[in-house]
Amino acid sequence: MTGTMMMERPANGMAGMMPGMGTGMGGSPMAGPGMMAPNMVMVPRCTMKMEKVAGGMKVTCVCDDPTARAMMQNLCQMMAGGMCSMCCMMNGMMTCCCNMTMGVCKMEMTKDGCVMTCTSGDKACEAMIQGCCDCMTACMKAGAMCCMMMGGTPVCCCMC
Repeated sequence: MTGTMMMERPANGMAGMMPGMGTGMGGSPMAGPGMMAPNMVMVPRCTMKMEKVAGGMKVTCVCDDPTARAMMQNLCQMMAGGMCSMCCMMNGMMTCCCNMTMGVCKMEMTKDGCVMTCTSGDKACEAMIQGCCDCMTACMKAGAMCCMMMGGTPVCCCMC
């Protein structure tokens, strides 16, 4: 998840500026001499809710900002079918990462964002999925940031 930043739309137009980077014509970021441009993706900020359901868990991502919501929905549609994973970070360190390989993950678009459902018919896998739900919920309650990724690409993040 290096090279990931939250999507913000400040009035001064300086969203996405990284230390050590200059601006080119029109204020667009460019790498300085001898520096390689970083490989980055803007990640929409959302409100994330996790809950246990029969067979696994459900994650609801809601974006209030229409631009962030459209970006999140486009990322989810483009990355559909890829491995879904959830990572929690606190103070810049990963505290929990759950790769949802033990279930079938489905994405549904809603008017406010998207819903990811991960379920399994196997009772042991269901228990693992629900254990991941408990762990990530506890991390978020303690103030950790949670990021949902599809195919290794962050599609939405929640700062609690």
